[in-house]
Amino acid sequence: MSASRRNRRDFILTSALAGMGMGMLRRDRRASGAVRVVEGLRVGIIGLDTSHSTAFTKSLNTAQSASEFLGYRVVAAYPQGSLDIKSSVDRIPGYTRDLQQLGVEIVGSVEDLLTKVDVVLLETNDGRRHLEQALTVLKAGKRMFIDKPMSASLADTMAIFEASRKYGVPIFSSSSLRYISGAREIRGGKIGKVLGADTYSPAPIERTHPDLFWYGIHGVETLFTVMGTGCKSVMRAFTDQTDVVVGRWTDDRIGTFRGIRSGKSNYGGTVFGETGIEVLGAYAGYDPLLKEIVGFFSSGIPPVKEEETREIFAFMDAADESKRNGGASVELETVLRRARREMAVGV
Repeated sequence: MSASRRNRRDFILTSALAGMGMGMLRRDRRASGAVRVVEGLRVGIIGLDTSHSTAFTKSLNTAQSASEFLGYRVVAAYPQGSLDIKSSVDRIPGYTRDLQQLGVEIVGSVEDLLTKVDVVLLETNDGRRHLEQALTVLKAGKRMFIDKPMSASLADTMAIFEASRKYGVPIFSSSSLRYISGAREIRGGKIGKVLGADTYSPAPIERTHPDLFWYGIHGVETLFTVMGTGCKSVMRAFTDQTDVVVGRWTDDRIGTFRGIRSGKSNYGGTVFGETGIEVLGAYAGYDPLLKEIVGFFSSGIPPVKEEETREIFAFMDAADESKRNGGASVELETVLRRARREMAVGV
């Protein structure tokens, strides 16, 4: 391509991305490295009871971020997330106004939303509603990211994945803490094989959810990001102020999660490897996760495997059972078998 034609192409692309209200575009990078312009995708949000909804929309719908996120744009949202968690319900009016100011149409039902969008961010803060809402999206054939927690039970998590296979629609779920500074490099081998890790995050408890599902999932996801799958059993020590959950992996590696409910709260951890010991860096915000979501919407390839997400939820479920049993060790396979029996029928 001549320099003049390339400059003209880049000008057209930049102009189109700056004026997405008249027609969205996204860039699709091929294996060869070439970039071609194709029709962009309209993003819909379910659930305006979490700050994640406004954070994602600001990044996607701000003109200077358009090229970074391939021209994806939030065009419609259905506000109703939680029905009875007061801290979530009380946020809906304010976040609804925020999205309207960002040019997002507010609709009255999930079904209405699905007629206006190509892909979905399921942001409802209440994991108990995720199975029902996810099924509606999957039946409509829309690719979907499900924000944390993927559900409020291990059984529902497995049922959502089963429905994804049934309807042939890819999904994935992740905490933004998967992309904490340094985690990706460690997983890629920076300190050789990871031999163990200690991670931590806030872990307030919401009575409607299993203890760690509500917020402790952030630190648990960090643990699995650096350790990978293969956790065999879990033991949990619990007090009103603190959780300490010890996981034993099949190759005798040990990983621990500390949940914080008093004193200074933060996110982080220490990772022990064959060739070094690394302290995880600062929380990197929502944009690293959002880039993975946009890449998934484009490719249909989930960046987090079902196996890993399922094991994260089995870890947290086993931690709850250990708490009920006074800190006794619980095999993950035990809770997985129970969840298979409890899975919703006919998803």
